[in-house]
Amino acid sequence: MTAGIFARIALRYLAGYLVLKGLLPQDIADMIAQDPELAALVGSGLMIAVEGFYAVAKKRGWTT
Repeated sequence: MTAGIFARIALRYLAGYLVLKGLLPQDIADMIAQDPELAALVGSGLMIAVEGFYAVAKKRGWTT
């Protein structure tokens, strides 16, 4: 599942950014970056969004 891989990478970068800005403690950022269930949830949401945009593009006759 490649969406899960991208989601885990995105979560790691997002957590690092929030720690850098001082909005998130380091221990919570580590927990977010390494949580496989959260990565799967974000990956599923990403796949749903992509499929939704694809359906809209097909319905409106856009190039897919």
